[in-house]
Amino acid sequence: MDPITQGVLAATFAQTRAQKKDLAKAALIGGVAGMAPDLDVLIRSSSDPLLALDFHRHFTHSLFFIPFGALLCAALMYWLVARRWTLGFAQIYLWCFLGYATHGLLDACTTYGTQLLWPLSRERFAWDLVSVIDPLFTLPLLVCVMWSAFGRRQQAVWAGILWCVVFFSAAGIQHQRALAMAETLAQARGHETLRLDVKPSFANLAVWKVVYETDTHFYVDAVKPGMFSPRVWEGERILKYEQRRDVPWLMAGSQQALDVARFDWFSDGFIAQNPKNTQQLIDIRYSMIPNEIAPLWGIALSPSAPARAHVAYWTNRSRGRESASRLLDMMFE
Repeated sequence: MDPITQGVLAATFAQTRAQKKDLAKAALIGGVAGMAPDLDVLIRSSSDPLLALDFHRHFTHSLFFIPFGALLCAALMYWLVARRWTLGFAQIYLWCFLGYATHGLLDACTTYGTQLLWPLSRERFAWDLVSVIDPLFTLPLLVCVMWSAFGRRQQAVWAGILWCVVFFSAAGIQHQRALAMAETLAQARGHETLRLDVKPSFANLAVWKVVYETDTHFYVDAVKPGMFSPRVWEGERILKYEQRRDVPWLMAGSQQALDVARFDWFSDGFIAQNPKNTQQLIDIRYSMIPNEIAPLWGIALSPSAPARAHVAYWTNRSRGRESASRLLDMMFE
């Protein structure tokens, strides 16, 4: 999730263990700790563009790292505020622990993938319940945090917790409805699916992206689940990546081949050759318009690259305003 949402959720849970007079302090300390795991974005390399993908939502997001991450945050916050606010280390650590603990779990509720069980497992957990940004979740929670912090209202803390329960319950219901619509769509086409995923489109729970896999293709569609006006937007299909067909020149054991394997792991196997550029591989899980294959990122290969050369990593958000307008239309159709 975005840093603001991470901080607000962390502040909420830190406030559950604070007295009225300390609600603002708990919110600040817990909120800082809740944003801290995303400092893994600083792990990057100018020569290896995929290093950032390898380490984002990695060890700093693991459930096993929570006590250590909280300890580092507590040490920093104790040095910064303990004397001014007359707080003991144990109290600061508790708020940091509660804040830090929310981060990986919230990220796992998105679609990106989070290594919650590292180092025991490299599995990327993605429960596909919420977009990486969703104002409908964040803004009411922010109001509750501010109300409790400045109004010294303990009830506002529990109102925020209640809102989390309500929101994610609704997200779970929408997910199941979208999944049922997606399965019906695939069956109507006579497809036997190997995998089928549904995920909320950007910043809403109304329109969901459908991606499913058959023996030869990936299919991308969009659905709008609901009790009264469900809607399906049929989309596009694309051939699954096949090395011998798509990049027959790629040498086994070369750095580019290793990078393709890394990108395949990051993309959970949902990769294909870019129809607009045959030297590129794309992650088809993400697009601004949910029923289109218009990738937000991918990698570029080069037949003439040295054996030890890395692939290039690229992103594409050039149609931002146009895509946002179209998505709004879909949400309210």
